Amino acid sequence: MNFARYGAPGSEIPVVEHDGVSYDLRPITPDITGDFLAARGIELARAAVADGTLPVFEPGDARVAPPIASPGKVVCIGLNYSDHAAETGATVPDEPVVFMKDPATVVGAFDDVLIPRSSSKTDWEVELAVVIGATARYLDSPDDAASCIAGYAISNDVSEREFQLERGGQWDKGKSCETFNPLGPVLVPAGEIADPQALSMRLSVNGVVRQNGSTATMVFGVNYLVWYLSQFMVLNPGDVINTGTPAGVALGLADHPYLRPGDVMELEIAGLGIARQTLVQA
Repeated sequence: MNFARYGAPGSEIPVVEHDGVSYDLRPITPDITGDFLAARGIELARAAVADGTLPVFEPGDARVAPPIASPGKVVCIGLNYSDHAAETGATVPDEPVVFMKDPATVVGAFDDVLIPRSSSKTDWEVELAVVIGATARYLDSPDDAASCIAGYAISNDVSEREFQLERGGQWDKGKSCETFNPLGPVLVPAGEIADPQALSMRLSVNGVVRQNGSTATMVFGVNYLVWYLSQFMVLNPGDVINTGTPAGVALGLADHPYLRPGDVMELEIAGLGIARQTLVQA
């Protein structure tokens, strides 16, 4: 069972997908939001599918929207794969590197990504996104984190490396350009993923594989990250955590093949689907 949203911005229709059939969720919720997740929406949707009370929805050629509406915040973890730290010349951190990304950067999995004006170093990052389903506040241990996770999705933590690393200040301004966080295509409930630390992940640009890794090589695992973050901020239902990227970003490659208009990124994480974005000039 997966959750998705279809339609133009501002007119998205929430859908639950089960056994190859899409069902309209509007009889039980106007959208897939943090409030829906907090109110045990996943369980309610599962029961409604079993009861046959939801109408079938035909997506057709409708836009694939982000699977969660209006995240309250997007929290990102840097240097969380040792091979990525090595390729960028950084040391593996003793504690998670945390930065924030403007939640307005979240777009659909097949939406265009805009290269910022004056950018010359726009880069890709395939990441496992964690979507929070219950409030996480001062959790006692990483073992408590699982009950706070609604599910998982593919995230592309698009980055402008000059803005991030060469223009002073913190990383946020290289991470928060418009369209810089394609998410989805689907939100897969946590119970559908046997082990979030055993998912293969790939990203290609124009058909050339650039990243080929696994969540098994995270420095700090999913449950640890949720616990850790809860010591510094309240994680609310609907919040998104980008958990880091493996090696293979343009910054770490010898020829630095940064993205240009017309380039196509394709991302895949096992069990979470495929996403594809085309680069266009802002």
